[in-house]
Amino acid sequence: MRTLIATAFVSLDGVVEAPGGEPGYRNSGWTFDGIQFDEAAYELKGREQEEATAMMLGRVSYQAFAPVWPTMTEEFAGYDAMPKYVVSTTLREEDLVGDWGETTILRSLDDVAKLKETEGGPIILHSSAELDRDLADAGLIDRYHLLLFPVLLGAGKKLFSDTDKDKQNLELVESEAYSNGVQKLVYDVVR
Repeated sequence: MRTLIATAFVSLDGVVEAPGGEPGYRNSGWTFDGIQFDEAAYELKGREQEEATAMMLGRVSYQAFAPVWPTMTEEFAGYDAMPKYVVSTTLREEDLVGDWGETTILRSLDDVAKLKETEGGPIILHSSAELDRDLADAGLIDRYHLLLFPVLLGAGKKLFSDTDKDKQNLELVESEAYSNGVQKLVYDVVR
């Protein structure tokens, strides 16, 4: 069974919306605004490209990343080469970009569960707040790679849902605090 890893930049109050400057959110770009850059804090992002064998995105994130990431070959060479899975009920085959490698559209959470049952290495789930919540609620996420930023944003898309459900324990498997206040938190989901 493949491991599904949700990776996110997250504020202290759980917001994951528009960390890199995506339009339409009041605090867009919050990972850069007022936070000193510390290269060591991003080591996890490089490791993800080396260890993951596939990438998963929701439709909105795919449409934001697909036009940009293929042109950033130095920063995202690992992601460019790996297969991509986009979870969407509305994306059409003709909406896929042609220069970002093999891309498959998954139409349901059942399709995600079937993908996890295949042979292969870890699948990294990027920047898809709604999909993160849906997959977590369905018990399909196995690990979280979080970079926790020392900011409070209030409103915005949250990493975790507020669905009334049973308690889910997480096991901390790696952590580190950096000089800029960012913390790396890696959790396995306890089953």
